[in-house]
Amino acid sequence: MPTYKGLLLRGVGAGAVSGLLAGLVGVFVVEAPIRAALAVEQARPAEPGAGHDHGELFSRGTQVVGGVLAAVVVGVAVGALFATAYAGSRRWFASKAPFVRAVTLSAAVFGTAALLPAVKYPANPPAVGDPDTVEYRTVLYLGLIAAGLLVAFGASYLASRLGHLSQPVRCTAVALAVVAAVVVLLVAFPATPDAVPADMPGSVLWDFRLASLAETATLWLGLGVVFGLLVDPATRRARQVSAV
Repeated sequence: MPTYKGLLLRGVGAGAVSGLLAGLVGVFVVEAPIRAALAVEQARPAEPGAGHDHGELFSRGTQVVGGVLAAVVVGVAVGALFATAYAGSRRWFASKAPFVRAVTLSAAVFGTAALLPAVKYPANPPAVGDPDTVEYRTVLYLGLIAAGLLVAFGASYLASRLGHLSQPVRCTAVALAVVAAVVVLLVAFPATPDAVPADMPGSVLWDFRLASLAETATLWLGLGVVFGLLVDPATRRARQVSAV
């Protein structure tokens, strides 16, 4: 098996690749609804005494390039954490190939850290959201992610405790428990405090939300695929050497 250092290096490399891919999705998919939302914001009449200055410190082109670089940096950091989680979760998927373990882990993290909060608190484009509620919304969002990660950990623990059951029965029991837990979380967490302005077209809003989710999916699922492709051959070589 690769050492932790080897896993970490592969995680960083996979994170950089998936971060770059996510950044490109941001440029070619997310940017269009962002610009449409900015046009809506700029068309609004200025509040009394606020003036009409919509100037930006950096041009939109510079912001886009900065967004791609930020996605790569985030990918590297996430890749290091992912490699650490992979190293600690080997015992959960001991019978699975490294590639399958990596993709399964990335899909689980995507579901709990991205898909779950996106259902309860979907992303909003510029011109949507009250700046005064940013901190409250951030707490809700991060709290739901933490709760989702606990559900994922609980599901793995439950699966290990039900190891004496047949696989269909065990999978069904774990799936039902996860669905029940997710429903409880979605109901228990309060709704977002911000309403969508009447001048924001529904098509722009949902284009942005779906595009943002696609960008996040590219980061997490791409990380699992690339990391698995890097780790699987190394694991096989290590096993061959140890068998000699």
